[in-house]
Amino acid sequence: MRYLIALLALAGIFDSVLALRIHNQNPADAPPCAVTEKFDCGAVNHGRYAVFPPIGFDEEPGSGKIHIPVAMIGIVGYALIAGLALSKQYWLTLQAAEIGFACAAFLSFLEAYVIEKWCIYCLWSMCIITTILLVTIGKLLTDYLRGRRSGALPSA
Repeated sequence: MRYLIALLALAGIFDSVLALRIHNQNPADAPPCAVTEKFDCGAVNHGRYAVFPPIGFDEEPGSGKIHIPVAMIGIVGYALIAGLALSKQYWLTLQAAEIGFACAAFLSFLEAYVIEKWCIYCLWSMCIITTILLVTIGKLLTDYLRGRRSGALPSA
């Protein structure tokens, strides 16, 4: 299971790198993922919510505040999940996946109701982190049930 989780995390890293590439692209260039008026990665990845903390309405360009691209946070998060899974730290993998899922769900909410545009890379990331979360829950649940059947607690 750890290799499956790590492989999914690598897919998440790849997906986040593609989103970061769009974020760093000149906004005047048409991104390859601008397919319809509702699916436009450029609009999502150049908007105020594409960085953390979000850009304020009254914030002037070059104000000196540091903003981290959300895609970069995704790269670090997926790398952490891969490392935890490979080291068989499944409880910590679960916690990291839960945090990632909550962040992805919040970003999906923003895309649906605030930005009103969708990013294909963000949707793929949501699918990947959801799969990682479900696989990790499945692994922990099967370990727990095996331990109950044998009369011993599952090993870490």
